[in-house]
Amino acid sequence: MHIIKWAVVLSIFWLLLSGFIEPLLLSFGALSVVVVLFILKRMDEVENESRQIGTSLRLIRYMPWLIGQIFSSGIHVTKLIWGSPDKVSPAIAKINAKDVPISSRVLYANSITLTPGTLSVDLEEGEVTVHALQKSSLEELEEGYMEQKITGIWGQNK
Repeated sequence: MHIIKWAVVLSIFWLLLSGFIEPLLLSFGALSVVVVLFILKRMDEVENESRQIGTSLRLIRYMPWLIGQIFSSGIHVTKLIWGSPDKVSPAIAKINAKDVPISSRVLYANSITLTPGTLSVDLEEGEVTVHALQKSSLEELEEGYMEQKITGIWGQNK
């Protein structure tokens, strides 16, 4: 069932990105999906741990919030770049992520990187090293709103 879900998701994703429905291109798409499924199957055999595809209610709750953060941060960074250079105050800091479930820490670091103006540089021992275009972005992360959102959606630390 796991492989079938991935086959459907990858096929739809390929069709959406390609936009072409010609026999030759469809065969290339099908071949690429088969290769990825083969690699996925081999990885599952080596890992001996089943992974669920992220089509749960949690993902549906998380994606609109993340997309909203990306858009609002994008507008903020655009204003920052087009505005006065005095407002740019690059900074780097370690953000505590110990309250984020271990299984969601990479998601947390990637969410930080996906919001413009911030970049996760390192994730180590419950801390995310973050570079920001403005020091205020680091202060917002330290307030913990993104951390609370991810912890609320993806579960408590165990």
